[in-house]
Amino acid sequence: MTPAVPPGRIEVITGPMFSGKSEELIRRMKRARIAKQRVICFKPDIDLRYHKTAIASHSAQTHDACVVANVDRLREALFAQIDEVEVIGIDEAQFFDESLLSLSLELVHLGKRVLIAGLDTTFAGDPFCPIPELMAVADEVEKLSAVCMRCGAPAIHTQRLGGSQELVVVGAAGMYEARCRAHFEPFADSEQLELPSVEALKG
Repeated sequence: MTPAVPPGRIEVITGPMFSGKSEELIRRMKRARIAKQRVICFKPDIDLRYHKTAIASHSAQTHDACVVANVDRLREALFAQIDEVEVIGIDEAQFFDESLLSLSLELVHLGKRVLIAGLDTTFAGDPFCPIPELMAVADEVEKLSAVCMRCGAPAIHTQRLGGSQELVVVGAAGMYEARCRAHFEPFADSEQLELPSVEALKG
């Protein structure tokens, strides 16, 4: 049977820091607006590096965004205007918990286009949930690479500079570098790390 509402789609944009994820998300959102589609963007309140009320790329491109504390708050803000929205953008999605997966699938069944950008691996090189799970169910995955700061080769890793072993340390240039496989140096065996939740780190 033909569904009453045509299904939407999930598009995941991922890769290391400095690979242009936010820039690509902004590009897609702007194209949707040019096509007269109604859009809304969200970002986690833990990430205020460049702008408090906008998605911002390292290249200084911006797009207005709603700042939310967690997936529950994102859901509340979104469903208050769900009938008026066609395209939903979510930046820095690695800072949200695994319930983002079920929300994204729910939005697909409502016919929405969901654009998600986020890191796919931690500073230790491990999968950074919920991005891998979202990649598995996505209609489209674009995995970007950066430029290794040591040799100029394509970089797929985010190298943390300094001694912190906390899972989430928000920062940019000066705290992190993009690295290729040959020059990536995780600080410790990830199995020995105690990885706290994002909510615990924020609380």
